[in-house]
Amino acid sequence: MKPTAQTGVYKSDSIKDVADSLNLPNISDAVASALASDVEYRIHQVIEEAARFMRHGRRTVMTTSDVEQALRVLNIEPLYGHSSNNPPTFKRALPFPHTPAAGPVYFVEDEEIDFDRVLREEKITLPKGVSWTAHWLAVEGVQPLIPENPPAIPKEVGPDVKPPLTNGVGAAPALAATKKQEQQLQQQQQLVKQVLSRELQLYYTRLTSSLLPPGSDLTKRDAALASLRTDAGLQALLPYLIKWVGDGVVRGLKEGGLSETDGKVLEVLISVTGSLLANSTLFVEPYLHQMLPPILSTLLHSSLPPTHATLLRTSAAQTLSRLLTEHSTTYPSLSPRIMKTLLLALISPGKSSGTRHGAIRGLVAIGKEAVRKGLVEGGGAKVIGGECSDDASLVAAVMDALRVLRVPTDTVDALDASNPADAAVKDELISLLGDYFGERIAQDAAWARTILVGVDP
Repeated sequence: MKPTAQTGVYKSDSIKDVADSLNLPNISDAVASALASDVEYRIHQVIEEAARFMRHGRRTVMTTSDVEQALRVLNIEPLYGHSSNNPPTFKRALPFPHTPAAGPVYFVEDEEIDFDRVLREEKITLPKGVSWTAHWLAVEGVQPLIPENPPAIPKEVGPDVKPPLTNGVGAAPALAATKKQEQQLQQQQQLVKQVLSRELQLYYTRLTSSLLPPGSDLTKRDAALASLRTDAGLQALLPYLIKWVGDGVVRGLKEGGLSETDGKVLEVLISVTGSLLANSTLFVEPYLHQMLPPILSTLLHSSLPPTHATLLRTSAAQTLSRLLTEHSTTYPSLSPRIMKTLLLALISPGKSSGTRHGAIRGLVAIGKEAVRKGLVEGGGAKVIGGECSDDASLVAAVMDALRVLRVPTDTVDALDASNPADAAVKDELISLLGDYFGERIAQDAAWARTILVGVDP
């Protein structure tokens, strides 16, 4: 059967030309006619979808973006390289003399680029890519003088006053230079004013009045501490609360710190510091250097109220342990510095029993390695055994700290002095811990070997 003549816009000859370019010669007329009809249907479908986008855009001219959206709707890969901002210009080709029956042919004329003109033109420098960085807006209320921050507002200066004359001669140039340096320093230390809302001021007043004096309602005090542990939105009050705790600890220790009231005040202030550290919504890292002095002062103070000394030092040690656990990864030098402070308080001559007791509790709170480095390798146990062996509470604190290094066992066997291996272990133990604690630890062979396992040779 002879195929019907094609009456569409898209000719079967175009299908054959495309087939020849794809190395598919000798395609039949029926196949070419069918493909031409299908292509024409697809073109009509795309144009209809593009016209719909054109009408929704309230335009009368169809753009390449309309066609691109139509292709996306029909799940067809869009044609790249065409933009509505730079539409292509089609040019009609001259008629072919050999094939006068062929229809008109349009093509996109390529732009000719003059390399000499391009080389003579000024080169355009591409801008840097988008990036981001972090910087401090303010540290302790002081705005750092960095390019990212706005410039500091200069203080209002009165009318210029001429410097006084000395014997008819003006001030020396050194005085002017000193004055300039003072002005620069004052400009660098200019504070950024922070206005607390009325609600936060009322919260601060009621919070501090609920916490102190310690004889107030215990229910209110517990509610205030719970609020500090869990409430969000307290970041603006954080520096004021830390300063309030620091001033309270200094005042309590400076006045002697031996009365019952002072002990209760210090307990409340240490609890406030622990509650602030427990609040996950607060960013306390910029204030760690202000939180550490009250904790260490309470932990290492020589004279605390006798009825509150153990509880105060235990609470301070636990707070210190929490602070180091959460922030030692951010500040790797924090733990070694605190260990050095505790070790100096432990082995320095002339230190009181209370200070050494607090240092031992601090080392236990930090962890096993701190106990090993402070009491064993640092010589803390040896110093206490030689100087304070008559202090039962201090000796018990050292034994409890060394017990952290002990591995639990069912049986306890003493070191055998007749055995050369046990004798060597005992001699090394005495050289590290001293005679007093060495003889005591030697009664448990497993404990003695565990202590010596991690010691650096």
